[in-house]
Amino acid sequence: MNAPSIQTERTTPLRAGAGERIAGAAVASIALAVLGVAAWLSPAEQGHGTHVQMGLPACTWAVWFDKPCPTCGMTTAFAAAGEGRWLDALAVQPAGMVLSVMTAAAFWLGLHTAATGSRLGSLAATATRPRSVTMLIIGFLIAWGYKIFVW
Repeated sequence: MNAPSIQTERTTPLRAGAGERIAGAAVASIALAVLGVAAWLSPAEQGHGTHVQMGLPACTWAVWFDKPCPTCGMTTAFAAAGEGRWLDALAVQPAGMVLSVMTAAAFWLGLHTAATGSRLGSLAATATRPRSVTMLIIGFLIAWGYKIFVW
């Protein structure tokens, strides 16, 4: 006796459309620009303040409160990661190191989607689900606590 065959219809296309490819190219371009600037900067020795090399003012939060702001050390961590100094980036600002890796992954994923029409970019949308966002926020707050501790 033969098992009945089940016909299923594909609801999602195998390849990304033009809009997804353009979005992939945009993501790759923005990520590359961020990583390029990070590689161009020299990480500040004190673990924060690298952003002033881009002509930005010193952090008002740090000046007023003598405590690190929630994003303190991010630019420095990106700059250290841009030099391949991953442990230094982690020590400076753990969330910044993780974000630099995520930015590099976004570059490659965006480039791959744009060049091949791969639907892998759609999988990245899972990072915006509430549980993932909650985990990122908790990690960010833990990293800020760490930065306050080492300040």
